[in-house]
Amino acid sequence: MNGIRWVLFQALLSFNKPLRSGYTTIMNNALSNLKERGFFAQCTNVDGLSAAMDSGPLSFYVGCDPTGPSLHIGHMVPFFAFRHLKAAGHKGIALIGGGTARIGDPSGKTEMRKILAYETLDANAASIAAQLGRFLDASAGAAAGTVTFANNKDWLADLNYIDFLREIGSHFSVNRMLSFEAYKIRMETGLSFLEFNYQLLQSYDFLELYRRHRCALQIGGDDQWGNIVAGADLIRRIEGAEVFGMTFPLVTTSDGKKMGKTEKGAIFLDPSITSPYEFFQYWRNVQDADLRRFLLMFTFLPAPECEALSAPGKNPNEAKERLAWEVTALIHGKDEADKALAGAKAAFGGGGDKNAMPSARLSRAKFEAGYNIVELFTDAGLAATKSEGRRLVEQGGAFVGANAAGGETGLRPLTGVQTAIGADKLDADGELVLRAGKKRYCRIIAE
Repeated sequence: MNGIRWVLFQALLSFNKPLRSGYTTIMNNALSNLKERGFFAQCTNVDGLSAAMDSGPLSFYVGCDPTGPSLHIGHMVPFFAFRHLKAAGHKGIALIGGGTARIGDPSGKTEMRKILAYETLDANAASIAAQLGRFLDASAGAAAGTVTFANNKDWLADLNYIDFLREIGSHFSVNRMLSFEAYKIRMETGLSFLEFNYQLLQSYDFLELYRRHRCALQIGGDDQWGNIVAGADLIRRIEGAEVFGMTFPLVTTSDGKKMGKTEKGAIFLDPSITSPYEFFQYWRNVQDADLRRFLLMFTFLPAPECEALSAPGKNPNEAKERLAWEVTALIHGKDEADKALAGAKAAFGGGGDKNAMPSARLSRAKFEAGYNIVELFTDAGLAATKSEGRRLVEQGGAFVGANAAGGETGLRPLTGVQTAIGADKLDADGELVLRAGKKRYCRIIAE
């Protein structure tokens, strides 16, 4: 009897502890797939969630705030998991935070977000909804789960503050809120009262989606753990129901950098901000150590195929090319992925189509007069400013050479900032190639 009491006592102690990714348990197939592919950090009650998923289609949601006109690839981790759950037959809700963005999530931030005009937020929300619609509906099919879009502006914009405090605020402990990592970090640098309300609003989102759609699961990045747990607790207190929360690791590269960040900034989904070619090249140039993990997380290739592509002894460049094509096709479509692949092959001397390379049309008269190399790289968009172009040249990172069809052939570094590039450097088609550093190319068309 004492042994039974001890087991029961231990079970009670562990009931509210989150499950970490290293924990071994029998999972529902959909959850096992997510864990195998690297989408598992914490879960409020994995056994309960597994049972709920096994009993029939489960409604779940992912939220994102429209703080900019485009998502970047780092935002997409939960939405890749969304598609896996949808493919398993579950019902996903993509929540656009048109209401919560009016405040701004303090999670992971060292200072308060910039307050944006409501009209700007509405325009951003429409743009992001269109991006997600293309990505999430791409996996639609008879056997797949459904996708619902919602905007929390619909229930947050006209809330009565006094009523909200009475109904929702009374269930929150300030002491507990301050125990969550997101708030603890911001307390050191300054947390506004405006931002302090964010957790209440996100929790209220979960409650509203539970009431409207019987949504029983919220998923998101690990920095959202505190907000997700708070929402599940609010539903338990008000509705007397158990719902679940699950988070994914915050993805960094093997050298510790934030995933999706480059020297030029974030890799955005909007092709007017990050071209499909640049998007493709980001994935083509990932480090070998990240290859297996990124194939599993950012493609829908079967796990055994991901393992085979990244196995020791395999040519990593072939796997990187496959990774780059797969992710570009998912975000921009197969035609753009094919063009980016052709452009990359042309730039690096592997055949391909020079017309698919990034290009710039510049004045032939400037070449005939002698195009200053710093001005040339700036005008081509390979340097943001002339001072940046000057540093590029001085450091030996400015290459000028043959047409793209020749790839590396004929490309030579030029280090004199006064160097003039004449028309004699143009090929028979009036073209030449510029390279900045090791990986950024531009096909110049003189006219």
